[in-house]
Amino acid sequence: MKKAGLIICLLLLIGCKSKTISRDTEDLKIKKISSSEINSNQQQKAYELGKRVLETCNTSKFKPFNETEVTASVRENTTEERLTKTCQRFRQYYGSFIDLKLDGVYKTKQEIVYRYRALYTKKIANKELRVFVNEDNLVSSIKSMDWDEKFDSKLTEQ
Repeated sequence: MKKAGLIICLLLLIGCKSKTISRDTEDLKIKKISSSEINSNQQQKAYELGKRVLETCNTSKFKPFNETEVTASVRENTTEERLTKTCQRFRQYYGSFIDLKLDGVYKTKQEIVYRYRALYTKKIANKELRVFVNEDNLVSSIKSMDWDEKFDSKLTEQ
């Protein structure tokens, strides 16, 4: 009986193949766009929303996003509690937030990415903020991360 159970288990394991997921490489490509191609209204919106998030660290007050500015998932994930937790860490390490400096605008298949250098009072701060705007002109993601000096060298040529 034990042998039969062992054989069945082995047959089940052999019969289960891992699925290969094919991904369209076009979805992963990102290219820098020229300043003449940038929508100035969209750029201003990305700047203002990104700055609103980081200024929360200075004022401890956050004006919630509305449905004409960001997607539902961004509204749900950008809460005052989550921002407060992040802000405490940022203020401790980097000081007060000063401003955002646009470093480049990039295009993927479905989004425009605004890449900002976040400026803080402490000179050791080396952070960036990426604001993703979808086809509906809504901010679909806001990400803060360490500054990546080699970002442009990773871009795909088109």
